[in-house]
Amino acid sequence: MVRVETGARVHFGFQNLSLAHERLYGGVGVTLAEPRVVVEATPSDELDADPELRETAARAVDLLDLPGVRVRLVAGLPRHVGLGSGTQHALTTLAAVARAYDYDPCVRERAPALGRGGRSGVGVAGFESGGFVVDAGHPTERFTTAPPPKGEWTVPPVLARHDVPADWRFLLVVPEGTGKHGDDEDESMRAVVERADPAIADEAAALLLRGVLPAVATGDRERFGAAVGEFGRLNGAWYADEQGGVYRPPAGELIETLRGARVVSGVGQSSWGPTVYGVTDERDAAAAREAAEDALDTVGVAGEVSVVAPRNAGARVVE
Repeated sequence: MVRVETGARVHFGFQNLSLAHERLYGGVGVTLAEPRVVVEATPSDELDADPELRETAARAVDLLDLPGVRVRLVAGLPRHVGLGSGTQHALTTLAAVARAYDYDPCVRERAPALGRGGRSGVGVAGFESGGFVVDAGHPTERFTTAPPPKGEWTVPPVLARHDVPADWRFLLVVPEGTGKHGDDEDESMRAVVERADPAIADEAAALLLRGVLPAVATGDRERFGAAVGEFGRLNGAWYADEQGGVYRPPAGELIETLRGARVVSGVGQSSWGPTVYGVTDERDAAAAREAAEDALDTVGVAGEVSVVAPRNAGARVVE
């Protein structure tokens, strides 16, 4: 039996969504220590997988030309809330199935066949090495109005990767509900790209180069938080027509409330939400949690709050 585990991720946004620029997408995000995905796999003569993993396990068996496998989900991420559940569940399953037979999973090469890494490469890169990641995006000329069939793309290469200081913490506020996913997400992304303002991409690029990257490289948490929060706000301007505002309700109200919290240096929405993130540190973790719980009460919505460490390593395999 082989066990593979990895962490969630926060997606701060994309560098460019406009067809007027040479490269499209270019994800920016960070890998978290919690919550985690843990998958166990054992060689078998038939496919025996938990329902949440069955489709990916079957695809992995086909890709690796195996007789079968027994796969169990020991721990999983909440689905479709902006923490990367689709990619992390798929890659962890692939890796567990491959390692059960002592094969190299080659996750970057095989991720497209699982339907992963088509836009952002942050989830794949985080699975490989953890940390803060910026990917290079795709050539704009490859954009098509319909999503390409699975496997007919390559995961964008890593443009920059940095360890995150060990004393940094990420506040996660997960209100009830789910964000866009599946066909709904594809349709919304197409609509966003087709009308995206290229001027926003120019602002985002300058902010990434002169704000976000220097802050993480030098360990300046307050500047990092402010910069990724602004980066996310710029992304939200692209998405406003598709998600009901710069942030998906109720994320906007939570973000506005948390901006006044002294112990949180930056706040934003991860991916399509509804998860709201904040940047804090180990010393202020308890106060940040309290501020988030107060924000939920103020806005009048139910949700879960956690404060988690960064993860500066890739997926772990226990054999």
